[in-house]
Amino acid sequence: MSSIEKALLKNQVIAPFAYTQAGGVADYLAIPKSLDELSDLLAWARKNELPVHVFGRLSNLVVRSGGLRGLVILMTELKAVQQEGDQLIAEAGCDIIWLAAVAQDKGLTGLEWAAGIPGSVGGAVFMNAGAYGGQADMVVESVTALMPDLSLQTFAREELAFAYRHSVFQDNGGVIVQARFALKPGKKEKIQAKMDENNYARALKQPLSWPSNGSVFKRPEGHFAGKLIMDSGLQGTAVGGVMVSTKHAGFMVNVDHGSGNDYEDLIHLVQAEVYKNYQVKLEPEVRIIGDR
Repeated sequence: MSSIEKALLKNQVIAPFAYTQAGGVADYLAIPKSLDELSDLLAWARKNELPVHVFGRLSNLVVRSGGLRGLVILMTELKAVQQEGDQLIAEAGCDIIWLAAVAQDKGLTGLEWAAGIPGSVGGAVFMNAGAYGGQADMVVESVTALMPDLSLQTFAREELAFAYRHSVFQDNGGVIVQARFALKPGKKEKIQAKMDENNYARALKQPLSWPSNGSVFKRPEGHFAGKLIMDSGLQGTAVGGVMVSTKHAGFMVNVDHGSGNDYEDLIHLVQAEVYKNYQVKLEPEVRIIGDR
């Protein structure tokens, strides 16, 4: 048995790794500890003609109850951070919350918005994550990715095709391995105060005591998704173990061993009700993947 095959977990339940605490079984799951191991895993999957799914913290994601075929790779062990002047270079598996804390410790401003976002650097870049007036495209200088042909390619800021909750990596099949953040010198106390302010606002408004994916829907033009859902009387509505939060209508929380299918079905229910009431089509911000 090869070293790669030894690293593979077969028929692994995804739920324990996911922010939603929901999701079916992956045929294979691996957590690489180096770029070489990541490359070897991708080569192994290609040789065996298996689909590959690469994730960081499995946030902003709904995995259906039927699970995922092929190989699931979690990047959580690739999390090193380096400093070069006013720039931080972070591996894709680094928690974006941790990177914000590192920036504060080094007196660098620009990542205060990320202080409470549940996810990885790779996920934040992939989705162009943002909150509280900041988002990834405001500070990402360049990104290095492992491409489908297993070559390493570095993308400059202007090549990243950033848009609302979008980046070029949603289209080109590249696996993000590292991102460079261009920050600015700031006062540590002021940076911490802004992070504390954002986190206080988050705790006040968001249902942080239950597993969730954060905001489920993209912001519809001219509206707020949460208000449309609240005004439709959907707070407290549940499918299986997943419920529209009574604290923030834009969130869906796992209150009783909910499944990925419960999340998806509740999303469709909310979309239908909001469209019926307001003729507004809500588009999920979360990605829904896997077999039913």
